[in-house]
Amino acid sequence: MNLLTALVVAVIFASGTFLLLQRDLTRVVVGIILISNAAALFIVSSGLLRGEAAIYPLDESGLTGQGIADPLVQAMALTALVIGFALAALILVFVYRLFASQGTMDLEEVAEAELRDARSLDLADDPEREELPSEEQDDESYEADAEREGRTPR
Repeated sequence: MNLLTALVVAVIFASGTFLLLQRDLTRVVVGIILISNAAALFIVSSGLLRGEAAIYPLDESGLTGQGIADPLVQAMALTALVIGFALAALILVFVYRLFASQGTMDLEEVAEAELRDARSLDLADDPEREELPSEEQDDESYEADAEREGRTPR
């Protein structure tokens, strides 16, 4: 692997890592795609051999194993590219579904909305919790509810 190829792989991988750490989900997906492509480029460049294609019939130099490009590297890189493409499509579907349900692509806002939804589900599923005026509640249950909700008890 020559220096130029190593630098290109490093820049692509660093760019993907930078984008992966962002709050916007679109940038996260692009970061994952860049890291996947950097890995495929690294595999191809590490097995880069000059020589004839490994297709029969081989000439005299090919019979001895000298001067033939390694087909395993190309097959692994092609497999990595296909898997990376499928992964990117799956992640984009998840991001679209999240955007359709939450209306935002920002991870902080999504986390706040999920926390808000979880709290409302917890309150809705609590069978002991009823919406009674405080005068009708007995003191123990009112104080327990007040302590749970962070209010000051009577």
